[in-house]
Amino acid sequence: MLKFLFGKKPGAKVETQRETFERLVKELNEAIEPLAVKPRVIVDPNLGTIAFATPEQFPDEALALPKPNDEAPREDQSVDADAQKAA
Repeated sequence: MLKFLFGKKPGAKVETQRETFERLVKELNEAIEPLAVKPRVIVDPNLGTIAFATPEQFPDEALALPKPNDEAPREDQSVDADAQKAA
């Protein structure tokens, strides 16, 4: 939309489809290379799509705190439960 409003920058080189594809592949390879656990690549020739089956957890995510368990009672809920048991 902005290109429509403001037009192209003077002197800007238009990227060909081949150049765009090669740039995207290069950037994707550069992003995947440092990963300890590589994603599995799934190519669907019928749809012409490429998908990635990523592991459930990347190594840097293992350092993060786990998501709070919704089933565990929170502190305010446990006080209510104790009050109901006492009654």
